[in-house]
Amino acid sequence: MSTTVGAFIAGGIAACGAVTATHPFETVKIRMQLQGELQTKGQQTHHYRGPIHGVFKILRKEGIRGLYRGIGCAYTYQVLLNGCRLGFYEPMRAALASSLLGNAQQQNLGVNMFCGASSGIIGAAAGSPFFLVKTRLQSYSPFLPVGTQHQYKNALDGLSKIYKSEGIKGLYRGVGAAMIRTGFGSSVQLPTYFFAKRTLTEHAGMTEGTPLHLASSTASGFVVCIVMHPPDTIMSRLYNQNGSLYKGVFDCLAKTIKTEGFFAIYKGVFPHLARILPHTIITLSLAERTNKLMQKIENRILERAEMNSA
Repeated sequence: MSTTVGAFIAGGIAACGAVTATHPFETVKIRMQLQGELQTKGQQTHHYRGPIHGVFKILRKEGIRGLYRGIGCAYTYQVLLNGCRLGFYEPMRAALASSLLGNAQQQNLGVNMFCGASSGIIGAAAGSPFFLVKTRLQSYSPFLPVGTQHQYKNALDGLSKIYKSEGIKGLYRGVGAAMIRTGFGSSVQLPTYFFAKRTLTEHAGMTEGTPLHLASSTASGFVVCIVMHPPDTIMSRLYNQNGSLYKGVFDCLAKTIKTEGFFAIYKGVFPHLARILPHTIITLSLAERTNKLMQKIENRILERAEMNSA
């Protein structure tokens, strides 16, 4: 395992590779979460009916640029989120396991989930302004608008306009929902990944390598999607609102369910699954490799430092 800095860099690089491949499904997911917002069930217009339908519809109306709206913010957010999540998880887990269990190498579900959630919450708070602007850029459509429409030229224009009109508070609008959402997802992502990895190694005879990484990250992606999607829907609506349509997380949850029915919190779950599965697979599989690369680089730097000091 590389140092915290090395793991942070490795996690950020891995996540950027993943987001490049999965960003179009994230755009569809956000638009599906916002379509029919606070409209009575049965009276809602459905522009986007699923991940594939949504991708082709946006591509036809807005081109490739429409699918990749907010990609710059997505990269920045992923570096901060997954850098923190993958960089802080193992040091936190080892420290807690050492102090509570007397063995830094010992695995404990409670400790693993706590460290997963904590590292994710740190990353979500750090990257929240970028996710806010990303959500607004992705929800905007000159052809098939859903939810509140925000016309920003780019990420910097969005950050600047929000800061000028609402200050720092505006940039961190919805951060509570983001922390809950990411805490939920992070509490199960890495623990599920490592649990699946150990189980497949011990009981299925799989050895270290790409097939094991793919199988473990697929299991992790399914669990993450199911656990994280309801707070993800709430977060998208809080980020995209203009003014004070919702007072907070629970107000948004209550209004959504009351007006649109319980399953409204699972709007966009299929494009989310289409995004989160390859995203998790690519991120965790790449993280295994980038982490080893960073470890080699760090070892070389340390060796040179020792040679120069000798």
